[in-house]
Amino acid sequence: MSASFEHCSYTGSLFPGNNFMPQPGVGIVSAKDPRKPRIVGSLTDTAMRAGTWETLKVNKKRKLLAATGVPFVWGAGFFAVYDISDCERPKLLNARGGGLAHPIPFTSHEGGWSPDGRTYWASGIAPGHLSAIDVSDPRNPRVIWQGLHSFLGHGFGISPDGNRMYLSNMMGITILDISAVQRRDPYPQVRHVAAYHWPDGQLNQHSIPITHGGKPYVITADEGGSGGVKIFDVTRVDKPRYAAQLKLEINLPEHLDTQFRSSMGGSLFGSNPHYCAVDRPTDPTALACSWESSGIRVFDIRDLDRIREIAYYNPPAQKGATVLTRPNSPHVVASIIGVPAIEFLSLGMSLANGRAKLNEMVGPRAGMVVGGDVSTDWCFSPPEFRGNKIFVTCGDGGFYALELSSRVYTPPPDQDSYLG
Repeated sequence: MSASFEHCSYTGSLFPGNNFMPQPGVGIVSAKDPRKPRIVGSLTDTAMRAGTWETLKVNKKRKLLAATGVPFVWGAGFFAVYDISDCERPKLLNARGGGLAHPIPFTSHEGGWSPDGRTYWASGIAPGHLSAIDVSDPRNPRVIWQGLHSFLGHGFGISPDGNRMYLSNMMGITILDISAVQRRDPYPQVRHVAAYHWPDGQLNQHSIPITHGGKPYVITADEGGSGGVKIFDVTRVDKPRYAAQLKLEINLPEHLDTQFRSSMGGSLFGSNPHYCAVDRPTDPTALACSWESSGIRVFDIRDLDRIREIAYYNPPAQKGATVLTRPNSPHVVASIIGVPAIEFLSLGMSLANGRAKLNEMVGPRAGMVVGGDVSTDWCFSPPEFRGNKIFVTCGDGGFYALELSSRVYTPPPDQDSYLG
């Protein structure tokens, strides 16, 4: 998972493969000339070399980049904060960087900033451990609150005032009142406000709080189970109103057999959204999502009752890629497994309901149970708006600068790419 700021993109690291690259750690890509992006350096603090997983995030307000070390799915102790005022030359601020001699007491799989950039939140998958790291002084980050919110946890989005967290609970969202941490109360308590659950879609990835027409909404993506992207009106947070849902045709229940057949041999993930971004948090006009094996998808969301897809990009497959040529690609590394296992639960439900057919699941790639052929790329990173361009990184092909035609998209004057 990668992050971007201004004309720079920071390529997330995968442990241990990134350490065998010519420039180990998190790569710095300059896209000052979007037609000729180039690698200008790398970040080599312990956290950056330990694998950043889904923790590499930027706070634009304070011009900070941070990540935790996640060697494999779950990590602990390593945290690094960089000043990215000069985006091509980040400066490590916490000199010890939570290194081997100075670990910080937290666990993580995912992470992200409060809007004001004073708090970095680290969340782990199991057992639902959540930590608030005070970064008011980025030279001396310290844990100020920890707790268990549910059995499982993932990514999140935080309201603009920093008081409410929409935290993925894998089958939906848990809403937490984090205002006491935001206020820096001496003994902060994080209160459970509500929880949303749904039957279609698993592994909820993250949420984007927005306002639309003066009302608060949440956009949330399921990275597994063909749940697509859901939008809720959260005017009454304990009684959300379902507003819209975005799915590709291959995500529909009657086509999950086809998705399984086409995803076979491509490893664990199929065609699901992962990270999304809007072009501004207030009355957004467009939503862009990385859609795993289905590339980058862009939607016109000016009217939530009439959302339509306006652009897509499917990156070329890197079929000759191996762990020797792409050691930092999670797709290449995972391709020892050919089965799209993330789809099993939703596929089973569709079969049980008579929507999918067993015979439609069988195709020429059915025998690729062990060993995949990297026949698609995996796009996981948030696609970030830059005028009429989108900056995004995919697992095998790396960084892309994509241009949206003026026929389908006009950047709003106050464009402010936002992923929650």
